[in-house]
Amino acid sequence: MKSRILVLAALSAILAAPTLAAEPVKIGMITTLSGGGSALGIAIRDGFQLAIDQEGGKLGGQAVELIVEDDGRKPEKAVELATRMLERDKADILTGIVWSNLAIAVVPKVTRAGAFYISPNAGPSLLAGKGCNANYFNVAWQNDNLHEAVGQYVNDKGFKKVYIMAPNYPAGKDALKGFKRFYTGGVAGEVYTKLGQKDYAAEIAALRDAKPDAVFFFLPGGMGISFLKQFDQAGLTGAIPVFGPAFSFDQTILGAVGDAALGVINSSQWNKDIDNAANKAFVADFQKAYGRPPSLYASQGYDAARLIGSALKATGGMASDKDAFRAALKAAKFDSVRGAFRFGNNNHPIQDIYVRQVVKEGDTLTNKIVATAFKDHQDAYAGDCKM
Repeated sequence: MKSRILVLAALSAILAAPTLAAEPVKIGMITTLSGGGSALGIAIRDGFQLAIDQEGGKLGGQAVELIVEDDGRKPEKAVELATRMLERDKADILTGIVWSNLAIAVVPKVTRAGAFYISPNAGPSLLAGKGCNANYFNVAWQNDNLHEAVGQYVNDKGFKKVYIMAPNYPAGKDALKGFKRFYTGGVAGEVYTKLGQKDYAAEIAALRDAKPDAVFFFLPGGMGISFLKQFDQAGLTGAIPVFGPAFSFDQTILGAVGDAALGVINSSQWNKDIDNAANKAFVADFQKAYGRPPSLYASQGYDAARLIGSALKATGGMASDKDAFRAALKAAKFDSVRGAFRFGNNNHPIQDIYVRQVVKEGDTLTNKIVATAFKDHQDAYAGDCKM
């Protein structure tokens, strides 16, 4: 009798547990793999793939099929790829976009189709506020967040006349708005450059003439490399303090810039020296898999995959059960490489933002955390989201 009861109990437990879907869940990744900014997309892809490889081709115990396409940093191509993934490939989840102008073009299309979009990077204010959607989650940050942290730091350090610069696209506008939200001093100049620009001679000449006591710039990828090199060649390194978000001093950029970046203060929600088990495993496994240290973008790709894995585990691999899958994403029950992490009402993170400094470890330039700018920081647009 006792053995029969045990068998029935075991059977009940099996029936009650989520059953993993037989077919692989299709995840469409649209990201930048060629041309300017390709290092960012490659890092996101590699971080995401690492999470799948760690589970032997699965996420949350569910087999997944990752479909990766290169958007070439072109909004029209990104929309075309999204349409194909939704209609031909029947992808349940899309992810991967680096640039905010592409996200603004793609995300509403994905959510209108009833699919889920998990952003590993771009977090434009439009999608965090009035354009928020229950099927859109950003696992990285809202665009303003890291710039707000630098604005607070520069303000606290007593700088009174800062020259600020960013590319002329949604994330660039969010960047300078975020910086000014917490920086209350004077602005020596506010300049918007062309997206993808490589020659900054005119901007550096104007900057020199403005005689600022500091410079804040947001120029991700190759744009930041070009600016920092030309800033150094102009003899301004050390003469005018430079500040920026992690995007301008990311691991993918430091090697190309060299010692001109040494000592620069920047902000980030992640760094390789965050002391938790998930981050230690991520940093070690990424280095082993790809032969290079992970970047901020890689950490965001990894966390995006881990978030999806947590929802697949909770729903038995049923991303097609929209309500259950949405609730599981919102719960965010995964071990983030950042440590403490939760979603706000607008499906953007509430998280700590750190102050980092560029240092040398042996012959390698990298970042170390030197302070915490914000604890449990939420974006400024959450109140505009009516979910």
